[in-house]
Amino acid sequence: MLEILLALYTIYTFMRVYIAVMQIGYINDEKRKAPVLMPEGKYVVAANYAVAKEKLSLIEMFVDYLMFVWWIMSGFALLSSLISMEGEIMQAVLFLFGFIVINFLVGLPFQLYQTFKIDADFGFNKMTPKMFILDTLKSSLLFFLIGGAIFALLAWIISTYESWWLWGFILMFTIAVLANVLMPFFMSLFNKFSPLEEGELRDDITKMMDEAGLKSDGIFIMDASKRDGRLNAFFGGLGKSKRVVLFDTLVEKLNKKELLAVLGHELGHFSHGDIWKNIALMGVLLFISFYLFGHLPDVLFTDMGVRPEAGVKIAMLMLLLPLVSFVFTPVMSYVSRHNEYAADEFGSKMGGKENLVSALMKLVTENKAFPKSHPLVIFFYYTHPPVLERLKELGYDASNVVIDEEEKVEEPALPNDGIFAYMDKE
Repeated sequence: MLEILLALYTIYTFMRVYIAVMQIGYINDEKRKAPVLMPEGKYVVAANYAVAKEKLSLIEMFVDYLMFVWWIMSGFALLSSLISMEGEIMQAVLFLFGFIVINFLVGLPFQLYQTFKIDADFGFNKMTPKMFILDTLKSSLLFFLIGGAIFALLAWIISTYESWWLWGFILMFTIAVLANVLMPFFMSLFNKFSPLEEGELRDDITKMMDEAGLKSDGIFIMDASKRDGRLNAFFGGLGKSKRVVLFDTLVEKLNKKELLAVLGHELGHFSHGDIWKNIALMGVLLFISFYLFGHLPDVLFTDMGVRPEAGVKIAMLMLLLPLVSFVFTPVMSYVSRHNEYAADEFGSKMGGKENLVSALMKLVTENKAFPKSHPLVIFFYYTHPPVLERLKELGYDASNVVIDEEEKVEEPALPNDGIFAYMDKE
């Protein structure tokens, strides 16, 4: 049984490595061609940033594979022998804490290198080592408090019910929904949210929200710039906790019309119920995962030198979940890309096509997002359509357009024909 498991994980790792290698080669080839959407210098920088991240991910994949082999061959048995507590629930919680801490420490160098080397070199990281340590301590405290309670409850379910996988799924799905409701609270522990000042922008956003039927907890500016230089905006929370959140970097870089177009896009997600669709898809993934892992034969755990106790079963679920997710990822990515096209259409109607086009072009440049990717990467990982395809869908063919180095891109140079030629008549 271990041999089958190892073979499946080997295939999974090989596929991920192959996709990453193809992406590196593809980007390196594309960056030698005529640039699109951004000046040549920025185009090459965006390509180099994408390649740097992929190269780091390749090393991380190799380490993840070695860790997987170690866990199933001797790691679980070793950790079980080191942790001995009376009571199956407490034993399970401590075992899982050990499992996660070891994986965190192994992955920490990659996180540090990504943040303080790659992101810093390309002008994104604004985080200081002190801030990183404080964030890590806060998140660790939350994990030990909330995660410990969840682990204890899940361990109790496993030790109590024969069909533990079904009740475990119900528990985790409920927690996932609650996490969306409580997201604004958790985010406030790491970022400062300031209500948007009264004025024309706030009035226009409120008007758009009313037209879309969105009642929120407020419109807030998040101090994202103290950690990162990228641009973003989102609607967070569910129910009465819904709120509109603008990154301060976004407010700084986009003009009012572009901001409204971006928010129109986000309102499209709300209007179409995309958050509930995503939760439903996640529920399907969780159900399949719990069903599969709930029917793993006991001989598998015996072969690893451990008893099929609650902690080991949960750790095995966490260890194998990326494999199941990888199989399911193309479906989720396809649905997400479809939703993004629909949200773009909604946003373009509310905020104007030309403003959404202009905003997308700025976002690509400011976020150093290389506009092209290998088809395999798009198929598996892209939750958003490639930006060139999004612009084309909006009626703007950017495949042969280059932005001058000094151009501020207030309005994109639109074609003389096509959809923009009669846009004002709609």
